[in-house]
Amino acid sequence: MSLEYRAQARSVAWSNPVVWWWAFLTLVSGANIAVWFVLYRELGDIQSAHLGASGTMLMLVLCAGYVFGCAFRSFLPRADVQRICLFDHWLSSVFVGRSVATIAELCFAAQWAVILHQLGTMTGADTVVNIAWIIVPAIIVAECFSWYAVLTTHYLCNAIENSIWAVVFFLVGVALCRLWPEFHGPVHVVLAVSIAGIVAYLAFLMTVDVPMYLNRWRADRAAGSILLHPLDGLHDVRTRWIVTHDLSEWKEEIAWMSLYFSGAVWASLALCVFYSLGDQLPRYRTDPAAIVSTTDAAPVQPASDVQSRDSAGKIL
Repeated sequence: MSLEYRAQARSVAWSNPVVWWWAFLTLVSGANIAVWFVLYRELGDIQSAHLGASGTMLMLVLCAGYVFGCAFRSFLPRADVQRICLFDHWLSSVFVGRSVATIAELCFAAQWAVILHQLGTMTGADTVVNIAWIIVPAIIVAECFSWYAVLTTHYLCNAIENSIWAVVFFLVGVALCRLWPEFHGPVHVVLAVSIAGIVAYLAFLMTVDVPMYLNRWRADRAAGSILLHPLDGLHDVRTRWIVTHDLSEWKEEIAWMSLYFSGAVWASLALCVFYSLGDQLPRYRTDPAAIVSTTDAAPVQPASDVQSRDSAGKIL
């Protein structure tokens, strides 16, 4: 596969903007994989007795699912409903790509759920904990709409899928805003950056991504396009892929794929780092009572023990 893959890559003219875009995705994904291995080496050495060690390993595994899944989709880009791809190989099939994407996106959603549950439990914020429990089930529903869109070529379901993502991250933003007054210092800055990133993501979804799918749906309806039956679509996504390097075919995919396979992956990596520092968070709480760690307090000896030693001393 690797020889065939490289031969096809060399056959594409580097004057084509699509090739430069693919090279960008490949470079960024390679760097992301390298960063994940660095994090695994650094965070994976946490002793089992260390607070949050098992949770940190879980976050690393979830992050791996997202980092490597997005890297796979960067190395072999394809647009699901259109059935287009850059390389003629069975790994470019929509069935394989969509399956990888589903696993990766559920891992990313689970990362956010774990982080919010951690912070909500730490601060006693029930709103944050409740939102944490909503995230993964909502994204499962979104994935169902995505698969239905892919199997039937129904762009309206893509619009619904991305609208669900928008609702989920609106709730994540609400949770982060709820946590805002609970912390100060560096954690305050991290929360502010996260909220700003979510606002930018929601703006992109509502002004670019969702309207793009709605426009495609309207165009298909105007053209009288016939939707596939899901069973026919299942056969189609496994057996049909169209190789194209035409910029006009890819131009609407370039923006969201570039942001998705770079910025979103960086967020996944950052979530791992943030979670691993969970035992450091109490010192940045605004609640003075939460800052005091029981491990820092000197142990108090029971009065009975002191009296016993005094009595023993007198006897001696």
